[in-house]
Amino acid sequence: MATMGKAGWVDPRSTALLVIDVQAGFVNERSSGALPAIVRLLEGWQQAGAPVVFSRFHNAPGSPYETITGWTRLRTAEEQELAGELTEFVAGAAAVIDKGQSSIFTPAFAALVRDAGWTDLVLCGIDTDACVYDSAVAAYHTGHRPWIVTDACASSGGVQYHDAALLMAGRNIGRGQLVSSRDVLARIAKGAHA
Repeated sequence: MATMGKAGWVDPRSTALLVIDVQAGFVNERSSGALPAIVRLLEGWQQAGAPVVFSRFHNAPGSPYETITGWTRLRTAEEQELAGELTEFVAGAAAVIDKGQSSIFTPAFAALVRDAGWTDLVLCGIDTDACVYDSAVAAYHTGHRPWIVTDACASSGGVQYHDAALLMAGRNIGRGQLVSSRDVLARIAKGAHA
């Protein structure tokens, strides 16, 4: 398995960038600061010819989000749209996964990962404390190596939720799995030329 820790670079043939739920309904004054780092990651990934997957969260009526927590956002097409900064990258994506759960690990995504032979999954997006964290833990539990790009994630709830999620991720998937966008971009560029 090619990993950042052991190989010193990410193998673009076996590593996918997951852009988790960077949607209009999640982008606000507390989360928009991650967008420039996400765009830089997408540009680097595109230059390396490595796979990208976008996810979009849909909160259906009667979902646990509504019935248990009373949360009814992310229902309209406007809220569910990917942020405008990402539009130019969607056409070249390996997939756009629509999901009604926090984790990207739907049956369709699990099949995509298996069929593509991806071993490492680099995660960025919104919310660090919900969909990004849950996706990273799901990757870990299914035997894939998750990498959370700390400066390319944010929480629409604020920095305290972002920081709490990174603290939990460090404990549950390993502190070494928390990386910066600069480090990831340097390694994907090396991997593309290896």
